[in-house]
Amino acid sequence: MSFDYPLVLGIAAVVTALAIAGYVAVQKRRAAALTASGFAPVTSRRASIRRHLPYALLLAAVPILITGLARPAAELEVPRVAGTVLLVFDVSNSMKATDVAPSRLAAAQEAATGFVEDQPESVDVGVVVFGDQALLTQAPTDDHGLAEAAIRRATASGGTSIGQAILVALGTITGKPVALPANGASPDTKTLGYWPSATIVLFSDGQDTGGPDTEAAAELAAAAGVRIQTVGVGTAKGGTVEVDGYQLATTLDETLLTNVAHVTGGAYHQAGDAAALAATTKSIDLRLTSKKEPVELTAPFAGAALLLLALGAFLGTRWHGRFI
Repeated sequence: MSFDYPLVLGIAAVVTALAIAGYVAVQKRRAAALTASGFAPVTSRRASIRRHLPYALLLAAVPILITGLARPAAELEVPRVAGTVLLVFDVSNSMKATDVAPSRLAAAQEAATGFVEDQPESVDVGVVVFGDQALLTQAPTDDHGLAEAAIRRATASGGTSIGQAILVALGTITGKPVALPANGASPDTKTLGYWPSATIVLFSDGQDTGGPDTEAAAELAAAAGVRIQTVGVGTAKGGTVEVDGYQLATTLDETLLTNVAHVTGGAYHQAGDAAALAATTKSIDLRLTSKKEPVELTAPFAGAALLLLALGAFLGTRWHGRFI
């Protein structure tokens, strides 16, 4: 515990000592006066308690109140939602499907914008969009307006590489390029560091069409302590999209999205329409961390002192008919 005005503690000690000495002196004079008048002082335990307790409470309040004036503070663990969130958007052609109105991508953009609006300033939000390749369109920032603008700029085209999206998001979190070994060897996870306060929120229909192995990329994120929360955008019934004059059927692949989330300790969230999708993002669990912050304790000290003063005054008035 620290104090802004430590000299006040010395004043508290002196005032308390003087108050106790004064009270003791007053009691001795009263006892002497009673004896001189031919009255024996009351010595029963109950009478002593009734006589001294109100004043003891008042005296106890004095050092506590003065200590509060010294502005005490302590470093306490304060829980808060904090860290980095990468919103990763599937902008492939399949996201043009309208089985989620007005389209999968538009519904995902609306839900993600609401998610960003709900985040406190302690959460930095970044945006990655991906089709065949992945691109960081907004670096993590506490200016959530920039993240929302990046979300609204997304347009759909091309194929889908969820694995590449995860690697780019992971590289953004770690601050270094991240890739899977080309020869199928186990990746070196020691250089990634550990990022338990980072979360990737993946919006996709799960229609993976190529690129780095998705589950291997998820395992790499898990090794770095990064959770992936997946949001399924689409329906099991699916829809059709027109690509180069052809009508292509597309459905929601819940199995892939569920596996990606579970590998990292995250969860899969699914909703079949835009309203439900927006509600789903509110259930996404970010990291609750704690941080040591200085907390001023003046109010608790003052409250305790006032409670003792009030109790002492009440007992004094009730038992003796006077405040002091």
